[in-house]
Amino acid sequence: MTEHTTLTVALDDRSYPIHIGPGLVERAGGLLGPALQKPRTFIVTDENVAPHYLKPLQSSLSSAGIQSDALILPPGETTKSFTQFQAVVEAMLSARVERSTTAIALGGGVIGDLTGFSAAATLRGIDFVQIPTTLLAQVDSSVGGKTGINTAQGKNLAGSFHQPKAVLADINTLNTLPERERLAGYAEVCKYGLLGDEVFWDWLEQNGKKVVDGDAEAVTQAIEVSCRAKARVVADDERENGVRALLNLGHTFGHAFEAELGYSGAILHGEAVAIGMTMAFDLSVRLGLCPADDANRVRQHFNTIGLSTTPPGQAGRIATDVFLDHMMQDKKVADGNITFVLARGIGKAFLTQDVPRDDLTAIVDATLSV
Repeated sequence: MTEHTTLTVALDDRSYPIHIGPGLVERAGGLLGPALQKPRTFIVTDENVAPHYLKPLQSSLSSAGIQSDALILPPGETTKSFTQFQAVVEAMLSARVERSTTAIALGGGVIGDLTGFSAAATLRGIDFVQIPTTLLAQVDSSVGGKTGINTAQGKNLAGSFHQPKAVLADINTLNTLPERERLAGYAEVCKYGLLGDEVFWDWLEQNGKKVVDGDAEAVTQAIEVSCRAKARVVADDERENGVRALLNLGHTFGHAFEAELGYSGAILHGEAVAIGMTMAFDLSVRLGLCPADDANRVRQHFNTIGLSTTPPGQAGRIATDVFLDHMMQDKKVADGNITFVLARGIGKAFLTQDVPRDDLTAIVDATLSV
């Protein structure tokens, strides 16, 4: 039997396993069986993922005596919408799912977020499991129970906390990812080093190219370290009332780029987060909180690995006041103040609302004018 690692997200009676390793889609029936109330599932996937992994997944489920229906959606960030949310819920209801049915998200972060939100709403809540097929989803969005869709006002502004019953991170699924998607996922891996693990950041500076190139040992190491970090934070602060907000390093800036560019694919989530993390470190330097050398290390590593630290050409048309308005739509805004994740150095992130408007505007101006 193929070896794999199993971690646990510790949430008392809602704890669940994260399985990490190769060949897990083909073994899904046996691995997921213990997490199901009844041997019936409803799979949600997309047109990019389905040709590779839907049939093997359904075959594995069938071999374990588990029934499955499937819905295949268009790929891309625009699928995280009210339109597709309605489509998923109605498809599940048309298939006559019951409260004992388990939804399966087979895909990247878009499919995971959408399926989780749909499961939370259908019949007032059915179980779901995550089978993430992108690096970004395997290290971040599949773990922790944040589900949701985008709105015209911003990213993930409609959703719920709905923890999965299990996560299967099959590293073999990363072999079919385009390089751009692997790089976008790598940005989320870097986040865990930058926010609280300088030793991991040092490792990434030495091994990041191996991760992006798909070296199995390096990829597994990166996923395990990232998931352990995410699991610890979620166990301490499930609903983001405190320390979990640190996981949004770079995201308040990044989400503003995504919203303004219309979730069009002009900028991927991980690409936006990489730029956002660079901006967060630049802002920290400007405020006298962080050594300039650390911000330079962040920028240099991203550029070396192939992640841009400047926005795409379309961003040059974004007005600073419009960008700042998108930031004010962030879910972490409290009493009209943005909660920022800044850093006193690599691995030393912290939360603050004490950011002078002039300093914030200067960083945004400098980034948009590049």
